[in-house]
Formats: sequence, C-alpha cells, structure tokens
Amino acid sequence: MADCKLCSTPVDTNPKVAAADGAPVDDASDFRRLGGALHQDIAYDVQQVCLHMHDPRAPHLAALKRILRYVRGTLHLGLLLRPYFLTNLVVYTDTDWAGCPVTRKSTSGYAMFLGDNLISWSSKRQNTISRSRAEAKYRAMANGFALATWLRQLLHELHSLLQYSRSSGPI
Repeated sequence: MADCKLCSTPVDTNPKVAAADGAPVDDASDFRRLGGALHQDIAYDVQQVCLHMHDPRAPHLAALKRILRYVRGTLHLGLLLRPYFLTNLVVYTDTDWAGCPVTRKSTSGYAMFLGDNLISWSSKRQNTISRSRAEAKYRAMANGFALATWLRQLLHELHSLLQYSRSSGPI
C-alpha cells in the first residue's frame, strides 16, 4: 500500500455496505489484524468496518483499504496541544439517526475541548433504537453533558479554574 492512490476522506460517502454484500475475503485473519491496528487512530471509521470482523466481505476490505489510503495521504497531519490560559470547557455532540442499516441503531459522538485543545472524544453505537431524530440527538446530548459534568467536577477537585457560562455555550 506504500504506492497506493491517496484519498481525501477515510470513508466512502456512498450508502453503507450491508453485512452480506460481496464475496468473503480470502484471509479473514489479515482483515482482523489490519482493522485492529487501525482502530486506535481513526476509531469511528474503522469501527464501522470492523462491524464485519466475523464475516468480512470484499466491499469491507475495500473500505479498509480506503482508510489506509487516507492515512497514507495524511501522515503530515497531527494533533497540536498547546498552553491555553482561557479555560472554558466546550462539548460538541452529534448523532446519525438509525444509521445502522441492519439494527437501525444510531451512532452518537462527542468532542470535548478544554480551551483550544481536544481532550476527549468518542463515537459509539447507542444501546437502544430511537424512535425519532430528536430522541437520538437527546441521547447524544445527555451523554455529552454527563461527561462534561464529570470532567468539570474532576477539574474542580484538582483546583483548576474553569470559566462558567449561563448561556447555552461552554459548560
């Protein structure tokens, strides 16, 4: 893959691949090993591909190779952490309502910033099926708020000074 064609996005923007699409791959252990190695770097995209670890198919391997092409084209990028004296805690949440084509479960995600620095993030399939987009978003927002409340309490116990807002802005 060292001389592969580069990609600007890790995931194809076409509809999601179903579990039984395509022919089984020749060596499922290579698929599992590669998926596991990538999982730490670009977790959401790899998580979507790794849903098929039990029975990988050709389209799943193609999606995994696309992620490799993306990684190859973005080796020069990185995450910069720098001192930031204005310490406001900001959490962004989002969800895709009924994003899984098989179970119809939604995937929630959050990104938590302390100042300009990303300090925590997650992307996870919701445990229950939401009946509406609003319900799925509410679940994501409640999860993000609970984590922000926990982190705010931890920072308070560590004697960190957070700036508080009474608006719908930073927590």
